[in-house]
Amino acid sequence: MITSLSGTIMSVGTTGAEVDVNGVGYWVYLPGNFLASVTVGQTVRMPVHLVVREDSMTLYGFADSSQRETFRALIGTNGVGPKLALSILSVLSPESLRRAVTTGDHAQLTSVPGIGKRVAERIVVELKEKLGPSIELASSSSAVGEAREALLGLGYTPAEVRDALAACEETEAVENIVKSALKELAKV
Repeated sequence: MITSLSGTIMSVGTTGAEVDVNGVGYWVYLPGNFLASVTVGQTVRMPVHLVVREDSMTLYGFADSSQRETFRALIGTNGVGPKLALSILSVLSPESLRRAVTTGDHAQLTSVPGIGKRVAERIVVELKEKLGPSIELASSSSAVGEAREALLGLGYTPAEVRDALAACEETEAVENIVKSALKELAKV
């Protein structure tokens, strides 16, 4: 599987760019915000995702691995194909998407061309467990984040961990937060 490309931008189109990798040109579809930042002659190294279909092999490129992982989560959602996932990432950053999914902000999702109310609801429901914990980790203190990682490592689901940590003080030590959360989880 191809996971990244490193080469020179040979041409830029409306949906992607041609990347020359040691004399071989690859057409790579890019999110609009990343596409706007690439120029002909620029040397790039980008994470990519290869979609293999019966009649085609298509590369999708990203500014960073966070965008690629978000793309992979999106295409795993029922009703969201690669082109729609790319459209979403053209409008929303991975963090904005995580925030919209975590808070159930359907309006932000329907602002993306091609997403109606039903698809927005499906994205929120199916991605809440996949994308939800990441935004909480980024926005919480390091002690709570470490405690969350420890609890997830013990096999608890992100929803269980989120509920158990809701009552914890962010100023406590990691060990105390984990103990408190485990007591909460034992009550369930």
